[in-house]
Amino acid sequence: MPIFAANLTMMFNEWSFLDRFDAAADAGFAAVEYLFPYEAPPEAIAERLARNSLQQALFNLPPGDWAAGERGIAALPERSDQLKSDVERALEYAAATGVKRLHLMAGLADPSDAEAASCYRRSVAYTADRLGENGIDLLIEPINGRNMPGYFLNDFDAAERLITDLDLPNVKLQFDVYHRQIIHGDVVMALRQQMAITGHIQIASVPSRHEPDGEELNYPYIFAEIDRLGYAGFVGCEYNPRGGTLDGLDWFKPFARR
Repeated sequence: MPIFAANLTMMFNEWSFLDRFDAAADAGFAAVEYLFPYEAPPEAIAERLARNSLQQALFNLPPGDWAAGERGIAALPERSDQLKSDVERALEYAAATGVKRLHLMAGLADPSDAEAASCYRRSVAYTADRLGENGIDLLIEPINGRNMPGYFLNDFDAAERLITDLDLPNVKLQFDVYHRQIIHGDVVMALRQQMAITGHIQIASVPSRHEPDGEELNYPYIFAEIDRLGYAGFVGCEYNPRGGTLDGLDWFKPFARR
């Protein structure tokens, strides 16, 4: 059975950030993820995790200036020095939270730009090496151009090629079902083909990015397939609730921690 992680950036927004940990645990989640932890002290997050017996499934390395529109800096050659300091900052939070996988955002750049592609490859290799020294996997995630126009890594096949070419044991695919369906479709066949390199899965309805209980995708079938394939990692619930978070959790009740 999948271990679902509530995404505290998108879910439980009725509570302040730290209180979302308590709310997610009360709702039956055994794990949490979120985009970025950096506005809260690492020790405060660690306390909420411990208090609620929650596992930290995932978070992103610093993305550059998010408020100004940046969506990562890994493919930006002029930001290489900052990337190195950002990795160290993320490792501080990883040590506090016990997380075993971090996502490195590529940034806004043209995938056909040779300089950006070379920089991204170097950034992934460098970050993977530093995370590997701490027993942490590095995840890369293709993101669709509708939600994030101009994002460098916008193709699952390109992500697979990079992972294969680098051949680093701790570089994995972040398989977001929502992004996969929008970019390529053929979700279940892709899961079968790419499960061996997948380190984390995320879900949401398509096209609205709400609860995984309707619209284009048959999530009960997808969940069963994930089990059949032997996936033992987390499934992140990276969706925007249609209304109140708790009101939309009927789909989750069979999986809730008792």
